[in-house]
Amino acid sequence: MKIVNSLIVSLMLMVFSACSSSSPSDEKTDPDPVVTYTLTTSVNSIDLDNTESNEDITITTNVDSWVISSSGTSWITLSKSLGTAGATVVKITASENTSIVGRSTEITVNANNVSAVKITVNQAGVPSANGIYPDYNTNPIPADAAGMSSTAVEIAANITLGWNIGNSLEATGSETAWGNPLVTKQLIDAVKANGFNAVRIPCSWNQYLTDDVNAKIKTEWLDRVKDVVQYCVDNDMYALLNIHWDGGWLENNIGETNKVNVNAKQKAFWEQIATHFRDFDEHLLFASANEPAVENATQMAILNSYHQTFVDAVRATGGKNAYRTLVVQGPSTDIEKTNDLMTTLPIDTVSDRMMAEVHYYTPWQFAGLTEDASWGKMFYYWGSGFHSTTDTERNATWGEEAELDGYFQSMKTKFVDQGIPVILGEFGAIRHTTLTGDDLTLHLNSRAYYLKYLVQQAKANGLLPFYWDEGSIGNNGFGLFDRSNNTVSDQQAIDALIDGLN
Repeated sequence: MKIVNSLIVSLMLMVFSACSSSSPSDEKTDPDPVVTYTLTTSVNSIDLDNTESNEDITITTNVDSWVISSSGTSWITLSKSLGTAGATVVKITASENTSIVGRSTEITVNANNVSAVKITVNQAGVPSANGIYPDYNTNPIPADAAGMSSTAVEIAANITLGWNIGNSLEATGSETAWGNPLVTKQLIDAVKANGFNAVRIPCSWNQYLTDDVNAKIKTEWLDRVKDVVQYCVDNDMYALLNIHWDGGWLENNIGETNKVNVNAKQKAFWEQIATHFRDFDEHLLFASANEPAVENATQMAILNSYHQTFVDAVRATGGKNAYRTLVVQGPSTDIEKTNDLMTTLPIDTVSDRMMAEVHYYTPWQFAGLTEDASWGKMFYYWGSGFHSTTDTERNATWGEEAELDGYFQSMKTKFVDQGIPVILGEFGAIRHTTLTGDDLTLHLNSRAYYLKYLVQQAKANGLLPFYWDEGSIGNNGFGLFDRSNNTVSDQQAIDALIDGLN
């Protein structure tokens, strides 16, 4: 009996062994599972006040390792820059923002096999006493109409041709930081002697503060700018004084985040400027800004608030400022955007003392481009009768007479026909003097034709042209005068501008 049982067991083991030793091709196995890699963060944006602030974020991933960085921004520090799979907390620290202007940066988390995750960090500017600087309108005086009888339309009729003192009083660092000498009376005399009767004065103020927290402008700088205005008025010239780019505190901050602070600074600056220049007669005009960066109706509404602050601040100082003609800028001073978006002007306490401002450098490939770009090549030749037959790739292919006519007519319809003069605050075209022979001659003649035609059409449509001169008299320069000796450096261009008036 024991022998039989052993035989049965042996047979069973043989059968089991045979089944277990079947060929691999007979087996059915599951494929390796597909791994889905993920990388997430607990937040995608962080909003901080201006104080030194901390914020924790959690990075969760099943990737072996990751890297986090802050785009090289010095005001952001991270508690760690590397991590591994799992959930990891990283502390983000922002240093105190002592500027009125808010700031933003982007933090990026990268790992293999997954898309990068980006976190936007926004930090507000200094609220500065809840957005209000000290009141600098400390001595308002009664309205004074003496020497202020002309309306904006009447002043516009008296302005024939304007000129910009570019790259001087607005230069970052000092008046001479961008290569031009100090503006002198002799320079303004030379400008007047060559047919210009108005001067636009691009001016910086934010770099000339005695007290950043209270936005107090140095008296010495106010006096220096006043000297330049006086040079113009003494020559019976009109002067247009603005707040230029000025570091971008207004022009690059047209949004809800900084609206309160920017309006506060606009008010503080214009109260000081308007008070200091209050005694000038109607030959002095004030301009709210330069080229405010506006792309849509929402931003335009905010820009309107900055313009309204400007108007209110100037008028409140009294004296001749109660009647002074004021100039407000269209969105980006771009004609198309201005035609589309600038549907209202500030409310004023006095009628018929407002102008609008736009600029014109179209086509930029002819007017200002200094090297070929990915989106287009430089144009050397513009206008009917001035295209090259040998250097054809440099002929303008857009933005010629018909388009210029359309742009200027749109401003006439929108503003001039409604009794609102339009300042063409900047226009011009650079010289490509590295060209030689017939190409150089054709280019300079073409440029002269551009300037003449532009002035003709500006005057025909009621626009007041102010040529942009940044002082550069060499290749790629706009300059008309050699400021080192106050002489004419580009007679051909000046002649073309004057011819456009006839």
